Amino acid sequence: MKSYNLLFVLLFFSFLGCKQEASVIIDSYIYLQKEGREKKDWEIIWEDHFEGTEIDTTKWTRIPPNNADWGRHMTTDDMCYEIKEGNLYLKGINNPDTVSDPRPFLTGGIYTKNKFAFQYGKVEIHARLESAQGAWPAMWMLSEHNKYGGWPHSGEIDIMEHLNYDSIIYQTTHSNYTNNLGQKHNPPHGGTAKIDAGQFNTFGLEWYPDSLVFTLNGDRTFAYPRVKDADKSQWPYDQPFYILIDQQLGGSWVGKVNPEDLPVNMIVDYVKVYQ
Repeated sequence: MKSYNLLFVLLFFSFLGCKQEASVIIDSYIYLQKEGREKKDWEIIWEDHFEGTEIDTTKWTRIPPNNADWGRHMTTDDMCYEIKEGNLYLKGINNPDTVSDPRPFLTGGIYTKNKFAFQYGKVEIHARLESAQGAWPAMWMLSEHNKYGGWPHSGEIDIMEHLNYDSIIYQTTHSNYTNNLGQKHNPPHGGTAKIDAGQFNTFGLEWYPDSLVFTLNGDRTFAYPRVKDADKSQWPYDQPFYILIDQQLGGSWVGKVNPEDLPVNMIVDYVKVYQ
């Protein structure tokens, strides 16, 4: 019996050791995928199912307001955040107090900046999108360390963006190559996919050293390849990125917000990252 127990313990710790082989961990929060993992099965390295009553602050930070089109209505106020029945609600609302804060709308968003970042792997975000005029929910990624400089030089990966009442989502890449050099079609830097926004869907990305493969409910929808002879700024995706999930409102792309359509929610069931 003792020999059997010893064998079990050894096998258990051997299993744990294998589970850690997918990544090299830097600074305790940056997961670099080990070389050769592309040919092996995916292993979960990080996840959140929002099962508590509060946002896990070891994993996420509420996104503060900023001057970008997408961030001008962001708030860290509890009014725009709720966890219930295993789901995170990121809200877009009419501002109930424009005296202390003159902005007409408030929105909630979270990111993993300085808490979790990774280089290469797979992301799955299971969520339901509510629609409204001026609603712009997004799931995306930015460089953790801006290896090539500020935006857009270090890249942006848009796993999902949804506008208004559309029946499609946008999946896009941004870089100096696409934005400043205007190379949006060589190769195409984005695509769309049909969606029933009122249902839960799984929005995904498979990130390899030579391509970004976007998915919806497990099906491949669009891919952005690394081009061998292109300007070097075509591929800033060789560095760790962090995750952002936010319910945005208004902006030059989505258009004006209809206050009568609010509140609107992005309801997130889980986030999983594999390598």
